[in-house]
Amino acid sequence: MLFITNRFPTQSIRTRRGRRFTFDLNNNAPSNSVFYCEKGPDEHHTEITSKELLRRVRDSQCRQILLYLHGFNNLPEDVFETTAELQRLCDAANPNEVLVLPLIWPSDAEEGIVQKYWDDQKSADQSGFSFARVLERFMEWRNSADNEPDVAPCLKRINLLAHSMGNRVLRQTLIAWDRYDLASGVPLLFRNTFMVAADVVNETVHEDEPGVLVSHASRNVVVYYASDDLALRASKAANLRNKVASRRLGHTGPENIDRTPRNVFQVDCDDVNTRYDTPTGHKYFGAKKRGGDAGKVFVHIMQCVQSGRVFPQDPHQRSIILD
Repeated sequence: MLFITNRFPTQSIRTRRGRRFTFDLNNNAPSNSVFYCEKGPDEHHTEITSKELLRRVRDSQCRQILLYLHGFNNLPEDVFETTAELQRLCDAANPNEVLVLPLIWPSDAEEGIVQKYWDDQKSADQSGFSFARVLERFMEWRNSADNEPDVAPCLKRINLLAHSMGNRVLRQTLIAWDRYDLASGVPLLFRNTFMVAADVVNETVHEDEPGVLVSHASRNVVVYYASDDLALRASKAANLRNKVASRRLGHTGPENIDRTPRNVFQVDCDDVNTRYDTPTGHKYFGAKKRGGDAGKVFVHIMQCVQSGRVFPQDPHQRSIILD
């Protein structure tokens, strides 16, 4: 399994191809450096550098890429487990269609839910600077044939699935990329962006909000939400305790769908979320049960990936209820 991270290793932060890379789980500070690696046994991973990782992605048989941005309170082994499950479901739906590539940012390993939540928010915001460099590297890679005639261009479509606080990382990444690296707005990089149980305010994707850059960078933006998501209730309580009153996008969907760009869609998962993630109802984008068949949310995600359309039967439809 390949992965990209801005977590610090226990070794030096100096990039060197082929060296051992071991996560420093006691350090949840985001690194300004980004490491392109291959997963190994017993947490002994290998740094392979961006050029090698992107070459392997380009040369893989899969036609599309699904970048996975995990949520709050996830350690690397948790991310690897979810990534493997996503890859299994993708392969079961259509072999050689999708390669899942996780982006691992530093969640806190300490105890105490409120402090951990706020530490992760800070890590999510600061990780935007690191992953903006990753997006810039992806753009250079896709256009490599322009500068390197002997290098075959990458024709793979790129999709992104952001879960929970991973949506905050996504928003801040696009803000940093737009502010520091781009001259005239973010380019259309993603075929589909899936915002699942998003732990950001529900106005985030409105036209006049910074998160509108998600729609600028994507052909389609699909927001999956559930009002009985218990993890987001805890998130709201943590925000209220710190005198921040806000409804979460993953609870309600966009505050006003008419104030969002036309390529933003919403999917109400209230009838299925606790069925696939009992009792929390927060991580409901995978299988009905561990190792089982795909749930309806994943089936919808895969349909979007394969067709490039959210509701192909009605191009004017913007909302649906899954049951």
